[in-house]
Order: sequence, then structure tokens, then C-alpha cells
Amino acid sequence: MYASYFGLKENPFNLTPDPRFLYHSPFHREAFDHLLYGINERKGFILITGGVGMGKTTLCRALLAQMDDSTKSALIFNSFISDLELLQTINHEFGIQMDGALATKKDYIDALNDFLVKTFQEGGNACLLIDEAQNLSISILEQIRMLSNLETEKEKLIQIVLVGQPELNDILSNSNLKQLNERITVRYDLKGLWLKDIKNYIEHRLIVAGSQGGNPFHKGVYKRIYSYSMGNPRRINAVCDRALLIAYYKEKEKISKKIMSQAIKDVKKETSIQITRETGWMENRAQTVILLLILGVSIYFAVKFQNYMPQNIMSDILAIQQKLQAEPEIPKAESKSEITQKEQTKPSKKTASLFLDNRNSLAALFSLYKNDDKYVSGMKKPTSLSLVSLNLEARHLKRLKKPFRIHLPNLPDKDSSLRYLLIFQKTGSGPIVLNSDNKEIAVSKDFILGYWGGMISWVYPFKNKSILLMQGMKAPDVLQLQKILNSCGYPISTTGYFGHQTFNQVLKFQQDFDLIPDGIAGSQTRSLIYQMWDGNELHS
Repeated sequence: MYASYFGLKENPFNLTPDPRFLYHSPFHREAFDHLLYGINERKGFILITGGVGMGKTTLCRALLAQMDDSTKSALIFNSFISDLELLQTINHEFGIQMDGALATKKDYIDALNDFLVKTFQEGGNACLLIDEAQNLSISILEQIRMLSNLETEKEKLIQIVLVGQPELNDILSNSNLKQLNERITVRYDLKGLWLKDIKNYIEHRLIVAGSQGGNPFHKGVYKRIYSYSMGNPRRINAVCDRALLIAYYKEKEKISKKIMSQAIKDVKKETSIQITRETGWMENRAQTVILLLILGVSIYFAVKFQNYMPQNIMSDILAIQQKLQAEPEIPKAESKSEITQKEQTKPSKKTASLFLDNRNSLAALFSLYKNDDKYVSGMKKPTSLSLVSLNLEARHLKRLKKPFRIHLPNLPDKDSSLRYLLIFQKTGSGPIVLNSDNKEIAVSKDFILGYWGGMISWVYPFKNKSILLMQGMKAPDVLQLQKILNSCGYPISTTGYFGHQTFNQVLKFQQDFDLIPDGIAGSQTRSLIYQMWDGNELHS
């Protein structure tokens, strides 16, 4: 209705999961990286969780749209199905022709196995993606686990992606699903947008919808949008759509703070009415009180959890040890502008090969962790591997110890895709970078700093990312935390008890590296400590 009024070709804030509108926030990019890694490396099971409206379905459709012809895909979005219907749907999605009237479960599985083997022999891969997986019954989930047994001696024939709301983690923790839960080695919990992402998110959708550069949203409305939505893309879409509609009726060219406040009020009211109609709880005062209490507790934990999330600046640390016996030749330090000018006049194959695309850099990063004894010696196998991406100031480069990649969003190139520098290790002679041929190239520190953009990524192994170590706890994990902090220059008595001394040192560590200073060793604090630590064994 309002599209042409604002110079748009279509509605930019539809709630349908159109992959064209996917905005790659840091969290959505990480989730996408996890999906690509799990599928390309044939990990078998990948788990993506996230709250309602976080963009999980859009992310999955964008993934399917990006897959090449060598990867056969099947998408299941109706999770309220029986075990036989599941097999029928999978085979149908893969294009496997069968006589459904006579086929048994064994017939469907045999046909699926034949299809997967043929695909594998032709050099292809197969991906089964199940959306809203939290609605699957335990028996269906167990049957899905059985499908993962379709494999060769070395490779998984089918990669299964389970996408669902956070309660899916609770379902998988059921003792009857222990085998399935242990097979999931790639996991990611999708979060909402940061305040700084709101403007870019809105402008991205406007451009996809046909905008020629004009933004009708006043710069003062973004904080209000974030306060209401808490970064939830679906809520952002709802209030922006309503705001454009209000401005259209009032014949306003800009979305002012007043219009946005009215839009938020309208959406809140409609949401409240919808809940009332669907549940009928408002007819019962006692049940209404219960609902309000539940909402209050949910909001409390949502806000509390938000405080643990990284705020644009997560620091890492690492120190350079080990010197190469034979010192490699170090390229002359050059500024970014000098290198750019040199590439434009006379491209250097060696320099160009240092800049990896997302897929190759991600695969190499996980491969380094998986195959190099230097980084996995003595480590108990973790349940999961996570890709941590954080903003880090260049001054901390010298303290990074484990392999990591530097994001290069502004690197001049023939295309606009993101590029990365993969730092294998640092020696007394300088950093060692892996090029596109997987060869080690020695470069200077100034060369790295010339391309430093702030965002870096590394692999973090964990057994239970949700564990919070805090004051008053006594556990082996606390003892390990104390030992690690000691080795990193934060002296603590290694008692295994999280007392006042441990609290102060965790707090100091967080302050030193721009983490939220709450004295709690959560997943982000532990992942940062892991990056700056010489050892590898993790309990939690």
C-alpha cells in the first residue's frame, strides 16, 4: 500500500522468510558459518537454536539458495508428522520416486540409502534441514538419529540440520535422546541484533525493496525500535511496517519519534489482543495473574541474559612463544594504501592468495584445530566446537596464541564478498599466515595491522557453554579456571572455591579486555581465557 509512496518496489518489512532480505549481523554470519562448516565437512548433525522471530527460517532458506548443484537438499517445515510421513517427505524433497501406496518404512529407507550412495559416488553431498524441530516427538528424533547411520566407512552420507526454538536443547537433553545429543558436534544459538545494527538492518531491507538510497526513518527512532524489539528481527519488521503505514496515511515523508512511538503502541496492543483471543486467559483473573508473573520472570531473565552478551568489543589475548629455527623472509611493511595501489597496477599472486573467502578460511580454521597436535594434545573431546567472533583492538594482537582469522570487510576486490587473513601462529620473527594453498607465509606485524578491522574469529571447544561460574560455587571447573587465570598473570589461590579473591581477578580480567565487568565467568569470558591460554583441556 505504502511502497510506491516511499519509492519502493515492494514491502520491505514482510514477515515472510525471504532470503533476499537476510541481513548478516555478526550473529547471523556466525550461524551461517556454522551451517556451511557442518555441511561441507560432513559433520552429520548441526543444531541451530534461537527464539521466535530471530530469523532462523530466513537463514535456512538463504543457505539453501546458496548451495550449488552438487549438494542435494531437502527442507521439512511441518514438524507435526509421523515417522512414516517423515520418510515420505524426505524422499519426496530429494526427488526420489516411489510407489507410496505399497511402500513400507524399510522401502523408503532403502530408497533413500541408494540415493545417498549414488550422490556420494558422484562427488555430491546431501543435506536434510528440519525447521521447527522442537515440535518433533522423541520417537521421530530417534528415527532421525537412525538416518544418520547411513554412511560409508569414512564419511556421513547425509548432513542433518535441526533448527528450533531454545526448548529444543531441553528436549535433546532427555535421557532417551542421549545418543542423538552426543552426535551433534556443531551447535549455534542465534541471538538478536545489537542497537548499532538496527539502522543497517532497516537500510538493507529498504535497498532490497527498491530504495534508491533514501531512508525515511529519522535517526532518533532507532533506540526506540531497539528498546521495544530487543533486536528481534520479527518485532523490528512489525513496528517498521506499521510506522511506514502511519506515515503514509498522515502524508509524512519521515518516520519521526512520535510516529514510531505510535507504531510500537499499536503493535503492542494488537499482540495483546491476539494473545487474549487465542488463549482466553483474560476471562480468568487467576490465570491472568499467572501469565503476568511468567511474563515478568521471562523479561527479567531476558534482560539479565542480555547483559552477558558481548557488547561490540570482546577482547582476546595471546602471547607469542616459540621461535622458528630457520627465520623466514619477512615482507617489507607496507601501508594498506600502498598495497592497494600495488594490486591495482601489478597484482601480486602471493599477496592475493593471503586473502581467503569465508568458506575456505572457515574450513581451514576448524581443520587447524582438528588436525594439529599443537592445539589438541591432551584435550578431552569436547561435545561441541563453536566459532567465536569478537571485536578486538589491534594492541592485543601480540597476546593471541591460537589460530584465528581477521575479518577484512573493506578489502578492495573484484567482488564485494568478505575476505579474511588466517593467522596460523606468531613467532619471534613475526606472524605466520596460511594462504589459499594452505602454505605458511611469514609476514610482518605492520602488514597485519594495516588490514586490522577489529573483528576476529577463532575456534572454541566446550562441553557445556551454558555453565556460569560465579561466587560461592565449588567445583572442578572453578579449580581449572583458577589455574588458567594464574597462568595468564592473574594470581589466585587454587582451592576450587569461587571466593572473593577469584571474583576480583575475574572482574579485573574482564575490565582489562573490555568485557562486561560482572565477576561471572560465563561462556564469553571462558572463550577469551581459552584464546590467551597455552593449554587446551576444558571441563565445561
